[in-house]
Amino acid sequence: MTFLDQEYREIITKAVCGKGRRFVEATHSITPSHKPSSILGCWVINHLYHAKKKSKDVVEVNGSYDINIWYSYNDNTKTEVVTERITYCDHVKLSVKDDHCINDDYDVVAKVLQQPNCLECKITNQGNKIEVEVEREFLVQIIGDTKVYVKVNPVGHHHNDDDEDWDFDVNDEELDEINPDFLNKDKD
Repeated sequence: MTFLDQEYREIITKAVCGKGRRFVEATHSITPSHKPSSILGCWVINHLYHAKKKSKDVVEVNGSYDINIWYSYNDNTKTEVVTERITYCDHVKLSVKDDHCINDDYDVVAKVLQQPNCLECKITNQGNKIEVEVEREFLVQIIGDTKVYVKVNPVGHHHNDDDEDWDFDVNDEELDEINPDFLNKDKD
């Protein structure tokens, strides 16, 4: 690479400088207002999250979601829905890192690969609480400034991509392969 004879240029651009992924299974214990007889349904909704760089190798994802549990009580004669807001803090270790980023001014992007989802919802052995197992997964990316080197065409000519450069003519061999009856339909 020789910069003196202008064969290469340094270009500063935004690029992914770090990447990580984390899958979490969490168990939450919820206390309903009545002693549950059976679980009728469980939903995880209203997921909100925010990601920020915590250290050189870790992104912190803070979030929350609501767990709604529909359950019966009083020997399955009445039903109720209990809702509980859950907060979490997941630390995502960067598995891919580019140490050639120019500065520490990063953008952090977090993408949900698996929205919080109920895996299992059951009444505990004591019978007063409901245990909910939830899964979630994130992909995080650190985007920062980096340098790329590009080769410069020493002649200075550019490639012309006009349609006139292409040969669209049909030759005799291609004409012989055309079926003139391809639009006719059999009318049996």
